Amino acid sequence: MRIGLLTDGGYPYATGESRLWCDRLVRGLPQHEFDLFALSRSARQEAQGWVRLPYQVSRVRTAPLWTPEDGTLRGSGERGLVARLVTGGEQAYGRRDRKRFTEHFTALATAVSTPDRAGTEAGEGPGAELFTAGLYGLAELARERGGLHLALRSETAVRILEATTRAHGAGRTVRSATVPDHLACAAELERALRPLSLDWYDQESLGAVDLCHAASGGAAALPGLLAKRFFGVPLLVTEHGVPLRAHYLAAASGTPYGAPVRALLAAFHGRLATEIYRQAALVTPGNTHVRRWQQRCGADPAKQRTVYPGMAAERFGPVGEDAERLGPAAGGAEEDRPGTLVWVGRIEPAKDLIALLHAFTEIRRARPDARLRIFGAPAEGDEATTYLAHCTALAAQLFPDEAAGAHTEGSSPVTFEEIGGPEIPDLAEAYAAGEVIVLSSTVEGFPVSLVEAMFCGRATVSTDVGAVVEVIGGTGLVVPPRNPKALAEACVALLRDPERRSRLGAAARSRALELFTVEQNLAAFRGIYLELMSHTPVRREADTLDAHGDPLPFATPPEARLPGRWTRPGAHLRPPEDRERPAVRAAVAAVPVGPARSAGARLPDRPGEPEPEHTREPEPEGVCAVAAGPAGDGDA
Repeated sequence: MRIGLLTDGGYPYATGESRLWCDRLVRGLPQHEFDLFALSRSARQEAQGWVRLPYQVSRVRTAPLWTPEDGTLRGSGERGLVARLVTGGEQAYGRRDRKRFTEHFTALATAVSTPDRAGTEAGEGPGAELFTAGLYGLAELARERGGLHLALRSETAVRILEATTRAHGAGRTVRSATVPDHLACAAELERALRPLSLDWYDQESLGAVDLCHAASGGAAALPGLLAKRFFGVPLLVTEHGVPLRAHYLAAASGTPYGAPVRALLAAFHGRLATEIYRQAALVTPGNTHVRRWQQRCGADPAKQRTVYPGMAAERFGPVGEDAERLGPAAGGAEEDRPGTLVWVGRIEPAKDLIALLHAFTEIRRARPDARLRIFGAPAEGDEATTYLAHCTALAAQLFPDEAAGAHTEGSSPVTFEEIGGPEIPDLAEAYAAGEVIVLSSTVEGFPVSLVEAMFCGRATVSTDVGAVVEVIGGTGLVVPPRNPKALAEACVALLRDPERRSRLGAAARSRALELFTVEQNLAAFRGIYLELMSHTPVRREADTLDAHGDPLPFATPPEARLPGRWTRPGAHLRPPEDRERPAVRAAVAAVPVGPARSAGARLPDRPGEPEPEHTREPEPEGVCAVAAGPAGDGDA
């Protein structure tokens, strides 16, 4: 089977999300052939190169989402630039194509600007109809005539956004948008819709695969959505997190845009997620937390199947086996062993180390010999670096250096450490250093550090966020987030009871080995691939003709002669439907865009893309080694 693996900011690049999961999937299914279609997120990511690709990867196509394809935004100060470019050497759009762009972008902008009425189900109502008509109309226009980069940033697009945000029925927040807001929204929409302008949509690229597997929703799934539209290729969407939820969180904290732009972008991503879930043959959330979010966005529960991300258990095996063999006596007698709490992860505000430090003050009152070891490094960005500095300063203030006697050197009971030194050479040793592993997050998706602690047979105390309760499953203590007192009481209870710690650790290790290994993940997707292909066979016109265009003998299966769905041609062979429904025409007609403005848009040719070379291995090498990085970063 030929699988088109779609990624956004991850595999095959050496950094990014889900890179290890994708690599294990490709290496673990050697009976399939994989074509990679990857979107990169930054110049730094591209500069760091690719991981070493196995022989199963037959082709790699990449495209950047971080470089502007055409300089600055089209604003009122560049009124004559489009006209000058149209008369240049590149292909220009005719009047009919400019009209098509105006109609389709108006439909999409109207759907984004106008909220659904209360009680409308996700994917239902005129807004969803307008969005799909505009999205697929723009995709067909880009495929026929070239990319949409200039048109989506043109003055025409900005005028359409301005008109739709001020039209009757637009949301209260978006009606307050200003000209800078419209310019910023046009730039963000162009970046989000850039996959429409790629040259991946032909019979030799996405049309040649048997199944599209998107490693996440959003931009990664958009090429798969169009592959189904143009060629009838089934789409499988896997999400270990929720891109829409991540967008909401980023918009609330780290974006420089105002409320109107955030509202427009949130509406766009919400409608896109709904359409992706509606068109996918199967959606595989990584946990129940993600599954509930998908259902809220319109995913059909009948098409959902939870598949936990596989993680490498072998690296934690010795520590877990030692904990299981020694039991409560792993560190000596209770009175001779200081209680050590361990926290592992990337240091950022969402991890709420401030609450953990305040909880540790309560723990020290009950256990004066207790220690807290924090293993990690700041996440990327100035905010995370500032947060680490704030945490270290708070720890120094709450826990000054202590000395056992007048002639001994003092030390703090709280330490910030990095993995890789002489004391803690690897991640497994970090978990082995503690009696209790703590997770204090206020926001969490799939808790990787908890699963790693479970592989090591350690008892855990964690906050009730994300998929924590589902992962723990009764093998650890769970407390409310932002509650230092409850966190301290749970930690003290486990530090005082070694028998209970041993029982919880053994149960946690058994649960992790049953649910969260690479083997169970590969077995699940092996069956899903075969199931999807058995239900949605792909028939391509190119497969039935030879090089001269003559029919190939025995190319058509006998069941195609039988009446029923086998005789119905694929989506790419059916005549195009009239997708301009009355609701779409009415919405387009209701938004006034000056004829001089709409006639000025120009869409460039589709840019060429050299196909990068990549290294192949003669034989698969099993599960890949984990790349060096911040502690706890990288198995999900």
